[in-house]
Amino acid sequence: MTAVSRFVISLLFIAAGVNHFVSPDMYLKIMPAYLPWPLFSVYVSGFFEMAGGIGVAVPKLRRAAGWGLIALLVAVFPANVEMVLHADRFPEIPFWALVARLPLQGVLIAWVWWAAVKRVGATDE
Repeated sequence: MTAVSRFVISLLFIAAGVNHFVSPDMYLKIMPAYLPWPLFSVYVSGFFEMAGGIGVAVPKLRRAAGWGLIALLVAVFPANVEMVLHADRFPEIPFWALVARLPLQGVLIAWVWWAAVKRVGATDE
């Protein structure tokens, strides 16, 4: 089950990271106005999502990548708050879904920790 979770996490973060470069406008809409260099920030977060996704798939990099993804998930949380505070920018997304993203971030953090950071027995599978 852990191997499947790692595979899914890798795919999700790599795909999300690629999407930052393919569709940056979507991410620019959720960037809080107080953050400088919005487009650069979108690209940097996309790069680190891809790097983390790849790292989770590589046993020697897995724990570091997991910690990096957890840090990234914490760092991008203000964008989720921004979506709730400015729901009018996202008429295609139901308000309940925007609100649901807030606790979902905690679930993602726990999932990454369980699949990539937590040591399994004496070895790291």
